[in-house]
Amino acid sequence: MGSLPTQTSSMTEQSHLHLEDTGITERSQWLLSSPKPPALWIKLFNSIKETILPRRNRKEIFHTRAVSFLHNLFPILSWFRNYKASKFKDDLLAGLTLASLSIPQSIGYANLAKLDPQYGLYTSVVPPLIYAVMGSSREIAIGPVAVVSLLLSSTIQKVIDPAANPEAYRNFVFTVTFFAGIFQAAFGIFRLGFLVDFLSHAALVGFMAGAAIIIGLQQLKGFLGINHFTTKTDAVSVLESVYKSLHQQVTSGEKWYPLNFVLGCSFLIFLLAARYIGRRNRKLFWFPAIAPLVSVFLSTFIVYLSRADKHGVNIIKHVKGGLNPSSVHQLRFHDGNVGQAAKIGLLSAIIALTEAIAVGRSFASIKGYHLDGNKEMLAMGCMNIVGSLTSCYLATGSFSRTAVNFSAGCQSTISNIVMAITVFVSLELLTRLLYFTPVAILASIILSALPGLIDISEARYIWKVDKLDFLACIGAFLGVLFASVEIGLLVAVTISFAKILLQSIRPGVELLGRLPRTETFCDISQYPMAISTPGILVIRISSGSLCFANSNFVRERILKWVSKEDDDLRETAKGRMQAAILDMTNLMNVDTSGILALEELHKRLLSRGIQLAMVNPRWVVIYKLKLAHFVDKIGGQWLFLTVAEAVDACLTSKVATP
Repeated sequence: MGSLPTQTSSMTEQSHLHLEDTGITERSQWLLSSPKPPALWIKLFNSIKETILPRRNRKEIFHTRAVSFLHNLFPILSWFRNYKASKFKDDLLAGLTLASLSIPQSIGYANLAKLDPQYGLYTSVVPPLIYAVMGSSREIAIGPVAVVSLLLSSTIQKVIDPAANPEAYRNFVFTVTFFAGIFQAAFGIFRLGFLVDFLSHAALVGFMAGAAIIIGLQQLKGFLGINHFTTKTDAVSVLESVYKSLHQQVTSGEKWYPLNFVLGCSFLIFLLAARYIGRRNRKLFWFPAIAPLVSVFLSTFIVYLSRADKHGVNIIKHVKGGLNPSSVHQLRFHDGNVGQAAKIGLLSAIIALTEAIAVGRSFASIKGYHLDGNKEMLAMGCMNIVGSLTSCYLATGSFSRTAVNFSAGCQSTISNIVMAITVFVSLELLTRLLYFTPVAILASIILSALPGLIDISEARYIWKVDKLDFLACIGAFLGVLFASVEIGLLVAVTISFAKILLQSIRPGVELLGRLPRTETFCDISQYPMAISTPGILVIRISSGSLCFANSNFVRERILKWVSKEDDDLRETAKGRMQAAILDMTNLMNVDTSGILALEELHKRLLSRGIQLAMVNPRWVVIYKLKLAHFVDKIGGQWLFLTVAEAVDACLTSKVATP
């Protein structure tokens, strides 16, 4: 009678263990019976479908789907029905303010891109109109920007000399713009926005700062009235060219005209003062916005009245007006430089998208709405494709003009339409008035916009948070400053890739322990209170992929820990290693090298009498492990959903082992 309770308790315990084993086995089957992951072409097709046509109810009729497609492709159709007159009033004011800044900047940036002034104005007409109906950002202002203009001039003039053959150079710019638009649209359609992210935030900060200094040095030509100037963009070559030009004028007796410098300095001081006043008083946001246009008209009037062009002041001269002419027949796809055009187009597309998306997301976060990067890429790709066919060069979102648009209270992309119409009217009516505009004023306008591209506080923040990121930042800065724009970008991307490669080759491999009074397992280095289970080693692979780059490192690290743990147990006479559990929750993919490393690890562990178990391998991982028959080798009963289940199963197995 006295033994009956003990026997009953033993039977109950065995029944409970049996039920637990049944539950664990069933959950292991959940892992093994996972459906086949979708093929690569299906993923690609679905990504394109999501970009162009979002998910809708299957019961919708064709007409409804067509309307949904149009609303997704042209966001203006969705919100324009609820557009009110009060919003148009705000957009009208913002658009007019934006145009007052865009007109002089567009002329200056065209000069920076080695194009005639009208092409900068053309670029502020068609691309903003296309973006207004396809773009989703309410604040971003579209047009030519300094960095892209510098990038185009510095890369294209290595292929075609703009001074020797300006027509071929212009046609090549249009061709590059067309390719850039194709790449941008493709990035959006195929959801390849991650390619833009390879130019990291830190690299972009350094690149922008270096480009700003180079752009400023380039303006010395117009600022000082120098006629002979270098085509190189690095700081040493530019400063050397300035010194040689001025020295040659002094030694040869050639007269130097200081009026260019006087005009440039005077209006640069005015523009910087206007910028300072606008920052100090938010209500006067319009003052720095209209200051460039005021500078252009005032300086033009001064030169016209004083006939300063007869005394050495360099002026713009003829600016062709009228509607954007077609440039379809000017694109060059059959000459020997089409490969160069595609390469420069790809580089320019990435830089333009990076700047535009960074600007758009910054202001979208302030307004509290989400900006779809893929839709933005598609919109910008389409606007640049159309722009290349209408005498425009590469356009993107401008930070300085977007800030003005935001400060002016814009409510929608209608402000871009207002700006484009205003610029077009200026092309029709005001181009003749720009004949006497001094080149030094364009230089001063560009110089006044450059401080916004140099973010010293952000560079300090990057240094404080991540030293490797700062290395990419300073690499891009020095590369642009002392080599070229392409070298700066190459250095930045190389350092960023090296950082990714370093993290891939040396992924996180962590020993886990159970937190007291919980079923949670954490890294024992981060949580010293975590308790290890004697004889069982729990290891987490904190990497997105187990691949050829890191599989050998992971295998050797695990074997090293297993050997050390086993030796320690034997020395202290506490038994031996029973099992090694791999937590694969963070592992998203595995390649053939990774599978071979796991097979080798399994063989080495079996030779020491140690069982290998795996926890929660992800969808693609378990599918590939089944195809490679690795699951059959370790046994399906050694697959678990949680680490706690795996540890308990290994302990039960240890108790049952004779």
